[in-house]
Amino acid sequence: MKLIDEINKRRTFGIISHPDAGKTTLTEKLLLFGGAIQEAGAVKSNKIKKGATSDFMEIERQRGISVATSVLAFEYRDIKINILDTPGHKDFAEDTFRTLTAVDSVIVVIDVAKGVEEQTEKLVEVCRMRNIPMIVFINKMDREGKDAFDLLDEIEQKLHLRVTPLSFPIGMGYDFKGIYNIWEKNVNLFTGDPRKDIEETIEISDLSNPELDDLIGNKAADTLREEAELAQSVYPPFNQKEYTEGHLQPVFFGSALNNFGVRELLDCFVDIAPAPRPKESDTRIVNPEEKEFTGFVFKIHANMDPKHRDRLAFIKIVSGKFERNVPYLHVRHNKKLRFSSPNAFFAEKKEIVDVSYPGDIVGLHDTGNFKIGDTLTQGEELNYKGIPSFSPEHFRYINNADPMKSKQLEKGIDQLMDEGVAQLFRLELNNRKIIGTVGALQYEVIQYRLEHEYGAKCTYENLNVHKACWIEPEDEKSEEFAEFKRVKAKFLAKDKRGQLVFLADSQFSLQMTEQKYKHIKFHYTSEF
Repeated sequence: MKLIDEINKRRTFGIISHPDAGKTTLTEKLLLFGGAIQEAGAVKSNKIKKGATSDFMEIERQRGISVATSVLAFEYRDIKINILDTPGHKDFAEDTFRTLTAVDSVIVVIDVAKGVEEQTEKLVEVCRMRNIPMIVFINKMDREGKDAFDLLDEIEQKLHLRVTPLSFPIGMGYDFKGIYNIWEKNVNLFTGDPRKDIEETIEISDLSNPELDDLIGNKAADTLREEAELAQSVYPPFNQKEYTEGHLQPVFFGSALNNFGVRELLDCFVDIAPAPRPKESDTRIVNPEEKEFTGFVFKIHANMDPKHRDRLAFIKIVSGKFERNVPYLHVRHNKKLRFSSPNAFFAEKKEIVDVSYPGDIVGLHDTGNFKIGDTLTQGEELNYKGIPSFSPEHFRYINNADPMKSKQLEKGIDQLMDEGVAQLFRLELNNRKIIGTVGALQYEVIQYRLEHEYGAKCTYENLNVHKACWIEPEDEKSEEFAEFKRVKAKFLAKDKRGQLVFLADSQFSLQMTEQKYKHIKFHYTSEF
């Protein structure tokens, strides 16, 4: 099979939303259609039910939230679909931002009752900046919530999207009768019985058909006719090109928990979502159909399997094909590496693969060679851009609570920081370690994982830091820079790559410092 055919067979997308809008449940139901899992699990903390396939870390099962991005793949209608399920919780936003560099399109999940929430706004903004095509799925239609038109308005205003509904709900909550599928011109009736809901759709290409009245009753039928007509006159018709360029967002309604409206979403997704797209590097734009392999690390995960303390680097393949046991160039280290057991992910099973194509995500066993953002190529020296570290918002000293285990603690902190869970800074003055995170929940995760995966205990100590800035002097030998280093000595630290970081204790002192030292640049992301 030609490379181009393999590329066209693939769809790689991420699911984003506010916590609790139902993205992990939707992921499970999509896998169910792909025949990848027999019984979908729900993310609620009860002991009896099967846990969700995509939440494998102990802490996720305890709390009923997704902490790490997981990768799942399945086949549907001869298309290979790769899903990246991302954490919705804002404390893990950085992991999600990085994952968005590896997807070709996105499904945004919105809760019908809560509407657009703050976390969704941030994530959608990142997608808009990069013009990633988005499909919106409005979930939990079997509960009472906002009116469909109000929701569509809210999505347009708060998320700044141009939407076009491709399905429309018939009633909601207690009166929820089903969905009219505008894309395929049929009606899917809601029975509340998850076994039946998957199969039965009734084709009604013309809403004035009296059969509609027999199916859902006169009142509901009349309402649907009015609303569908209004929807089609108010919203722009679907246009493939506008969607692919990120200027038009189709909307679907349904209930992931009841497996309702999910098939419609998936069928349309397979038809319209883009195959793997070109990506910009620091030297040129790389196209998927090029012969030579290139790819980049967008995530590192240690200890996925508690039985073997392993580290996996997740690589998104951008061009060419990746083959097992072939040496590839690690651009940052400038050395060749070969991989004898690259993993692909199929639902919750990992399998070793011989060949992978653009759009695929491969897990490579890593002994500490990789960092997030590293590029692998067949020999060309290029680096993919767009995977920054953000300036953290919370800072604490980390102390060793068990002197006998200092080696384990070192190793644990080192590996967790490579994963991008948080950022490590060392004070220049006394070499004390400071951990900076985007959200406070991160500290618990770090403490928990250090203890359970590395056998090391740590304690934290508060530290008054407002913001960390990466420092770039115009001239490293200048008097000004020397004075800056002398005066601000106790606020200076080095990050993991050895770059100089200024830890400002307040907004005011940061402004004063910026004004005083005109020839020094202060950056809020590490990518400059």
